[in-house]
Amino acid sequence: MRIIAIVTGVIAVIVGCLAGVGTADASAGVVGGAVEVRILTDDGRVLPTYPVKLHSGVRKVYAEAVKGDHYRIEVVNRLDRRVGLVIAVDGRNIISGAKSWLKSDERMYILEPYGSGSFAGWRTDRDRINRFYFTDVPDSYASAFGDESAMGVIAVALYPEVRRCDPPALRSEVSPFAMRGREDKASGAADRAQAAPASPSAAGEMKKEKAAGSARALESAGTGYGRGEYSPSRIVAFEPEKRALETIYLKYEWRSTLCRLGVVECVQPHRRLPNRLWDNAGYAPPPPFRGRP
Repeated sequence: MRIIAIVTGVIAVIVGCLAGVGTADASAGVVGGAVEVRILTDDGRVLPTYPVKLHSGVRKVYAEAVKGDHYRIEVVNRLDRRVGLVIAVDGRNIISGAKSWLKSDERMYILEPYGSGSFAGWRTDRDRINRFYFTDVPDSYASAFGDESAMGVIAVALYPEVRRCDPPALRSEVSPFAMRGREDKASGAADRAQAAPASPSAAGEMKKEKAAGSARALESAGTGYGRGEYSPSRIVAFEPEKRALETIYLKYEWRSTLCRLGVVECVQPHRRLPNRLWDNAGYAPPPPFRGRP
C-alpha cells in the first residue's frame, strides 16, 4: 500500500547533503521536465494533451476530458532529492480545499527521490479522500465556494527540498499546526466574504449575469467532490525551496469545447445534399432571381 506524505512545515532538522539534480528530458506522452505528470481515468485512459506553452519553468497544455469520468493525477519525480508538490484543481488546494496560489507555504504532498504518487481526490482526513470526477461547472467543488477564477485547470507546482550540508538550527517554537490553522481560517473568511449576500440592486445585476453565463458554464468542465475512499497519509518534516522549480498547468475541457476553440481538428458532420424529388414538399419553389425584365 502506497502512503503519501503531507507536509506541514519545518518541524525537524534536515541532515546531510544531497546529490546533484537530474536533467533528462521528459518522455513522449507526459507533461513536465523535472517531474512527469499525466491524468489517468479509472478505466485506464490517459487524457490526450495538446501543448500551448512549453518552456523551462512553465508548461501549459490542453487536456480532453469526458464528463462523468473519475480521474487521478499521477506524478513521477525525476530528481534525486525529495520534492514537494502543491497541487490545485480548479484553483483549490487538493489537501486543504482552500484557494491556492501555488505558493511554497501551502499544504503539499511529498515525493521521495525518483518516487511517484497518485492523487485521486480532495483530502478530507488523514486517511480519507473524496474522488475527483469531471462535471459541469455548477456541480464543481470550486463553484460551491463561489470561486470560478481558475475553473478547469489542474496545476502542479514543484518545490525541491532545501539542500543542507550542516544541520540548521530550529527556527521557531511556533507550532506549524497553529500557523496552518490561522492560514486556513483566513482563507475560509475570504471565501465567506466573497459569498456574502449583496444589496438588492447588486443582487439583481448578479442574477442577470448568472443567467447569461449559465449556458457558458455548461460548455466548460469542472471537478466534482465525489465518493469517499480510503487513502492513508502521514505527516513528515520538509523544508521547500522558496520558488517553484517547475509549474505545470493542464486546462481540461470537453471535446466539443476544444473543437470550438480550434485546439483539435474535428471532422464536421457530412452535409446531405438536397433531393430534388423529396425535399420540395410537393410545391413549386420560387424561380431563381434574374432581375427585373
